[in-house]
Amino acid sequence: MKSVRLRDSLAFRKKTSVFFRYFGMAVLGIFFLFPIVFLLVSSLKPEELVAREMSSIMAFIPRQVSLQNYFDVFHEMPFLRFMMNSIIIVGSIVSLGIIVNSMAAYAFSRLRWRGRDAILTVILASMIIPFESISIPLLLEVNRFGWIDTYFVQIIVFIAIPLYIFLFYQFFLNIPKDIETAARIDGAGNFTIFFRIVLPISKPVIATVAILSFIQQWGNFLWPLMVTRGFEVRPLPVAMQTFFGMQPRIWGDIMAFASMITIPVLILFLLFQKWFIKSVASSGIKG
Repeated sequence: MKSVRLRDSLAFRKKTSVFFRYFGMAVLGIFFLFPIVFLLVSSLKPEELVAREMSSIMAFIPRQVSLQNYFDVFHEMPFLRFMMNSIIIVGSIVSLGIIVNSMAAYAFSRLRWRGRDAILTVILASMIIPFESISIPLLLEVNRFGWIDTYFVQIIVFIAIPLYIFLFYQFFLNIPKDIETAARIDGAGNFTIFFRIVLPISKPVIATVAILSFIQQWGNFLWPLMVTRGFEVRPLPVAMQTFFGMQPRIWGDIMAFASMITIPVLILFLLFQKWFIKSVASSGIKG
């Protein structure tokens, strides 16, 4: 009888623990979704309703749906130009960054050469240095080279990132060396092994780096603001700041502009979330 009561008590405690765990996650999920829901709903409302209902619960209820705010954004600013600038800049950083950071990480994790450990230590230590602290010297340097107001100056600075090298490095350490040894016996060199064996099985960490890099660069504001002068090569975050400063300030249009910046990030994460979670679990990174 006592064993039955003990079993029932343990089962009840387990169910209670699971309930509160999922309840807590649901509350956190709703908390983080509030700003996104508010943004999207406000972007679809007529301007008079946005201003009137912004501070009430009605801000989350789309009583009237209109796309006029989105049309206004395209009418008032060259939004497609800014969007194309962001796609070119971020796409180049993500694609080149995956190749450069993964090759550097492979050299640190598999090759033996003098000074390897010391250089790796310096790279990892540089992760604690905020970009803002080196932005001014970097600006003076690129200005000397005549790179101001170009795509190149917005791309080259963010290709090699210590954090992404570390993520690739951690992942490569967990790959069995027997695979590469067999390939070397068959006559494969380092580049062949890297591009034909290592990279194809590194999809989880590639997806993680791609998502993190995309999110960081898609919302990057400080550096593009410092190195661009006109609209020709400016990305969306800087354009958003300009749009926000226009008078009179129309909140519906601002919400529509912000929505079109946010939606691509959400889509990217939803498409690659499986690989992202798999990479975090396999690399031993704890949230």
